[in-house]
Amino acid sequence: MQNNSTKKEINNRSLIDKFLNIIEKGGNALPDPGTLFAILAVVVIIISGIGGALNWSVDFVGINSKTMKTEEMIISTKSLMTKEGVNYIFTSMVKNFTDFAPLGTVLVAIIGIGIAERSGLMAAILKKIALSTPKKLVTVMVIFLGIMSNIASDAGYVVLPPLAALIFLSFGRHPIAGLAAAFAGVSGGFSANLLIGTIDPLLGGISTEAAKILDPTYEVLPTANWYFMIASTFVISFLGTLINDKIVEPRLGKYTGDETTDFQEVTVEEKKALRSAGIATVVMLILLVPIYFALGKNFLGSGLVPIIVIFFALPGLAYGKSIGTIKNDSDVMGMLTKSMQGMAGYIVLVFFAAQFIAYFAYTNLGTILAVKGADFLETAGIGGIPLVIGFILIVGFLNLFMGSASAKWAILAPVFIPMLMRIGYSPEFTQLAYRIGDSTTNIISPLMSYFAMIIVFMQKYDKKASLGTLISVMLPYSIAFLIGWSIFLAAWMLSGLPIGPEVQILLKGM
Repeated sequence: MQNNSTKKEINNRSLIDKFLNIIEKGGNALPDPGTLFAILAVVVIIISGIGGALNWSVDFVGINSKTMKTEEMIISTKSLMTKEGVNYIFTSMVKNFTDFAPLGTVLVAIIGIGIAERSGLMAAILKKIALSTPKKLVTVMVIFLGIMSNIASDAGYVVLPPLAALIFLSFGRHPIAGLAAAFAGVSGGFSANLLIGTIDPLLGGISTEAAKILDPTYEVLPTANWYFMIASTFVISFLGTLINDKIVEPRLGKYTGDETTDFQEVTVEEKKALRSAGIATVVMLILLVPIYFALGKNFLGSGLVPIIVIFFALPGLAYGKSIGTIKNDSDVMGMLTKSMQGMAGYIVLVFFAAQFIAYFAYTNLGTILAVKGADFLETAGIGGIPLVIGFILIVGFLNLFMGSASAKWAILAPVFIPMLMRIGYSPEFTQLAYRIGDSTTNIISPLMSYFAMIIVFMQKYDKKASLGTLISVMLPYSIAFLIGWSIFLAAWMLSGLPIGPEVQILLKGM
């Protein structure tokens, strides 16, 4: 007989399931994701025409992304229904597609990953992981690795979600739950990490310029939020694991698809081939050391995708040659061709998604919405923790319409940093609050650059998966991160602990 607490838990889960099912059905009732992005692009064209006719505009103090200087700006709606707008639609179409940042990253990375996967290396590694990792730690390991992958910029999006799906499958668990856990860590936990990433100096530079509005000598360092980021890594890992194991995976149920993994013991031949792959990896790392010192630290930024290709391709070649799956160059080319064939759906989807995102940026609709949201909060007349929570909520909402973290911050920083400095909060703290709002809704935003790619990865295990499927799967993580992270920040505020090396929540003298 079930006790009252068990019954309550089942009822609560049932309510959550019903809500998420409504979200999924509503989302999946929409057209195919490619068609949907095409429709949204048309909607943006129409709205921009209305906004242009009504002269929607905003004036604000913002940071010029080219000069990184604070300037008085007037932004008006740029209509796509004018002569210039129609010209932009036709002349930018190819460029919007080819310049779509994730496209090149994904397709180039697939070259290396494809060799590692089809040679058998990935399967062998996964078997080793599955046999050596305690089942209870799989989820937290995936989310933690997702968070840590942020130091590699966008590489985590490409590598970790499909890998996590396979890891979960090897444990007899639902692969989409693994994919979701990885995506939650990589994107939802974007502002948590044990290390300083590529985004820290970028945001710090914008915050410095905004702080100079009141204090010309102020400087925000890349390490400004480091202590809080370290602590947040464990908070997000815990919250993500809880949501995955208690809500997301139970809702998905048992996986009944066609994809399988071999969960047998690693054979003698596989062990030998893995040793060959290990030797190739060591040699590769040794060769990369002098290249790194010769080219400098920027090598790990702009040169990261080629490193990923080499990191997967060379061990994959060594493994395939040893195990017999690669006999000649024709075998390698065949593997690469099959890998690229699997990305055909993604390429088609990206074409339409790229147009929609480009049109949205061209029209300035996102900027206008951001400024209006900032104005609303500034005039709301609240302070303290409620003001900070309100700021986080506004940023989280705006993040659904503006994908770039730095672009949003260039608009919001000159408004909120001086505003909060006047009531005693440090620029570093304002930046920290912004990062929480910016991270938590990434995973449910169609404007997020890698959103389309995650849908394609999901369709490998659920052919019917669409926009609604992904949003319904990721929404529990988003809500939990938003609430849990905000509460954690409020507790940190009350504690008075520093948020980074020699960085306090309150300005000196306050």
